[in-house]
Amino acid sequence: MKIHEFQAKELLRKAQIAVPESIVARSAEEASAAYKQLGGSFAVVKAQIHAGGRGKGTIKTNPDQRGVQLVKSAEEAATVAGNLLGNDLVTIQTGPAGKTVNQVLVEAGCDIARELYMGIVIDRACGLPVLMVSSEGGVNIEDVAANTPELIFKEAFDPDAGLQSYQVRKLCHRLNITGKSVRSADAFMRAMCKLFIQLDCSLAEINPLVVTGKGELIALDAKIAFDDNAMFRHKDIAELRDISEEDPAEVRAGEADLSYVQLDGSIGCLVNGAGLAMSTMDLIKLHGGEPANFLDVGGGAQVEQVTQAFQILLDDKKVKAVLVNIFGGIMRCTTIANAILESYKQVGFNVPLVVRLEGTEVEEGRRILAESDVDIISAKGLTDAANKVVAAAG
Repeated sequence: MKIHEFQAKELLRKAQIAVPESIVARSAEEASAAYKQLGGSFAVVKAQIHAGGRGKGTIKTNPDQRGVQLVKSAEEAATVAGNLLGNDLVTIQTGPAGKTVNQVLVEAGCDIARELYMGIVIDRACGLPVLMVSSEGGVNIEDVAANTPELIFKEAFDPDAGLQSYQVRKLCHRLNITGKSVRSADAFMRAMCKLFIQLDCSLAEINPLVVTGKGELIALDAKIAFDDNAMFRHKDIAELRDISEEDPAEVRAGEADLSYVQLDGSIGCLVNGAGLAMSTMDLIKLHGGEPANFLDVGGGAQVEQVTQAFQILLDDKKVKAVLVNIFGGIMRCTTIANAILESYKQVGFNVPLVVRLEGTEVEEGRRILAESDVDIISAKGLTDAANKVVAAAG
């Protein structure tokens, strides 16, 4: 689960982690009032969407308007906010469609001496959370990782013990952080690692992490994502979810307890098991097609879930054909066959449907489909299924 920058910074404040003073605005008038309330000679107006690259992003209808802009008066804050609010911001992470800006963050100016990068993720190779830092803050960290990986420094830490001060000192040495800034770095980095563990985060990123003229470390930006499976422990954080920022089809799938990810192709996939779903998408691409989605109905899906899955697939106007690829282990092929027929009654199939069944009760499942009046293209084997669905999609 993702949250907005302003929500992430509120969590940082509660954890005693330094962030600039800021106010959320949802209208030009609120942005003007926020600027006056913050005081100071300048502020920054920042679009709030679930995507990175906002500083370089542009409004679709007005490419001169960036997602993050410096303002020096209340009137200018109102103008910039008015240009952003209600419009689509296109960044490197949103795709050409962009995302609608429904709120902006008006943030007090900061005395920036240096810009660094800091991020925390789970490293599956060592099975521990890892703190990453770099002197190249405020830029696309992906480019740094690809072109100059020697500028990224890492320290794995124990979830129970947390990041240790000696590890902070090692990182400070590599970043050329000296003097009283080391003490600020110790408090900042250790508190961030503690927050990461306590809130069951999957990502915590500060870019840029600023060293001020006074030598203090401040989070000028904040991006936090959480483990969905742990949200039952954090009801307050679960309430921060902004469904308007998520793909509507993925929201529907989540409510039906389906694992679904929207893609850009024309072949819908309904599969049981994540590994089989990935293999199915690979085969579709191998034979010249493009998958429209990842959809795993799981091992114990019922008729209602399968029907919902078909509704989600067929509501995607890009889908030209659907491949149902089921290996019945816990899932019975007869259950899928009956679910397909019931789905046809409720939804109707307006595109070709290719079905490949294997496993438990497979012969009975195939018989049910063969004796029905539903136009189904039967396939035996993965290659046969992939070839037929690619041909059916045109």
